Amino acid sequence: MSEAAPEVSDRPVVPARHSDHPANRPPAWLWRAFAGAVVTVFVGIAVWHALGSLRTLGVYLLLSFFLALALEPIVVWLVRHGWKRGRAAITTLLGSIAVVMVVVAMFGNLFVQQLVQLISNVPALYEDVTLWISERFDIVMPEAHDLLLDLVNQHGMDVASGALLLGTTAIGLVFASLTIMLVTYYLLAAGPRFRASICRYLTPNRQADMLRYWEITQLKVSDFLRTRIALAAISTVATAIFLLILQTPYALPLAVFTGLVSQFVPTIGTYLGGALPVAVALTSQGLTQGIIVLAFIIAYQQVENLWLSPKISAKALEMNPAVSFVVVIAFGAVFGALGAFLALPIAATIQAIASTYMRRHELVASPMLDDPTPAPRAPRPS
Repeated sequence: MSEAAPEVSDRPVVPARHSDHPANRPPAWLWRAFAGAVVTVFVGIAVWHALGSLRTLGVYLLLSFFLALALEPIVVWLVRHGWKRGRAAITTLLGSIAVVMVVVAMFGNLFVQQLVQLISNVPALYEDVTLWISERFDIVMPEAHDLLLDLVNQHGMDVASGALLLGTTAIGLVFASLTIMLVTYYLLAAGPRFRASICRYLTPNRQADMLRYWEITQLKVSDFLRTRIALAAISTVATAIFLLILQTPYALPLAVFTGLVSQFVPTIGTYLGGALPVAVALTSQGLTQGIIVLAFIIAYQQVENLWLSPKISAKALEMNPAVSFVVVIAFGAVFGALGAFLALPIAATIQAIASTYMRRHELVASPMLDDPTPAPRAPRPS
């Protein structure tokens, strides 16, 4: 018996669709992961922009925190002598503001008067300079009137825009000062209650660590202020002696102004502190004395920045002079004027905390760790 032939279907053969096979389908979690990644990216961008907008507020809070640490010893002293915490805080804060305003009132009027006198003497100073240049170099300088008209025509709009920007900056400065003072008062008035509110969210071991960090930061801020006061005193004495030798008017108040402003105003304090004695010397003694005072200010600042300030900071804050110098430059480049001002106490605090918890080891014997012993000198022939 022969086998029956298989039946052949008339329907066309359709190839199987491999995409419908479960093994070829993308897993269901992949779409959820992709959607979550997209949402995370957009949320991260939004948070980044929000943090960028709050950067100024963060700077205000940081400055308020350091001001509160600096004024805390005075508040504690008043509380120890029977004052209530709130009254001691407001008295300390208002007293500090009063001292600053007195200094500004004492020297601000003198600065404005000398600045007005200097501006009025600019044409005469310009004529002296042009005469000196023409006599020695045979160069004809433009007349003062023509030069003024040219400057007005070229930079008049820039001056107007600068004046508007200056007014806006002044309003922003007032708002920033009020914000910083208010936050500083709240931190001073809270005092231990503020630290206790933070400690309640920490374990006992973490509480001890946090309070130890706080104490170290308080100590380093106090040391930093002492270094600023010491540098201001040295700058005041040196400037006063030089101005008295040069017989510049108002030598003592000018020296005090230079010392205080150069140490407690970040970045531009050096220029503001030196501008007033230079202006006084220019307007009251002439161009030569003004240049001499300017040369002294520049020379003293170089000595202070490169030698005096690192030495004092190294002793008070227990930092290497080279490290303190580099830290100030780095913080100033990254965070601006405020960063340069707060660089030393922040770096000293980090170093003190790190040295507390870092393990130290005994040093190995190596000639690289000590200077060589001086060779004995040969005896001189008799």
